[in-house]
Formats: sequence, structure tokens, C-alpha cells
Amino acid sequence: MNDAPAPAGYYQRHIFFCVNQRANGEACCADHRAQAAFEHCKAQVKTLGLAGPGRVRVNKAGCLDRCAAGPVAVVYPEGVWYTYVDASDIDEIVQSHLKDGVVVERLLVPPGVGR
Repeated sequence: MNDAPAPAGYYQRHIFFCVNQRANGEACCADHRAQAAFEHCKAQVKTLGLAGPGRVRVNKAGCLDRCAAGPVAVVYPEGVWYTYVDASDIDEIVQSHLKDGVVVERLLVPPGVGR
């Protein structure tokens, strides 16, 4: 357990997973197993001892308005947007970005891709 005081931002990094489900049939992150990706990320962060104040927080989000790149997750404070396909992509984001601070270039959402 990390007993160090939390930094001014409380968490070192915060990752938000869009888990939005659209009732009107439009494409959405929930159609791409976003909930499972969120749960996998949360478990990996905890297993690696990265969770908690001063470390990493994993959260669900509603629509992040980047549907065309879905499913998406965003890491703050860097504001790095990712797309992913499976659990191995999530593992790479956790290990490389959330743990080591290195952006996973191959999973970046292209600039300008929105809804």
C-alpha cells in the first residue's frame, strides 16, 4: 500500500473508459465490450499495485464524443486518447502508460476523429 501523500492533483493518472450505450442503434463504445475493458483495466491496475491516491484511478464515463474511433479511453493529465481491441491492448496501456509513463503510439486515436 502506498502511504505517500497524494499529489496536488490527487491521482497521478486517471483513465476514463467510455461505456456509453446508445438506445437508438447508433454505434457506441458499449457495443465493443467497453465494460469488460474497464473491468480488466481496473483489475490490472489493482494487481500491479498502481491503484489509489497518488497513483492511478480507473473510471467509467458516458459518451466522450469520439465515437468514430470507438471504443475509446482517455488518460489524464496527459489527455492521451486510446482505442483498443482486446485485453492485451489494455494490458499494454496499463504497463506502458499507466505504470511507466510511456504512450502506446500504436493505440492512439488519430487527431480530429470525433463522433
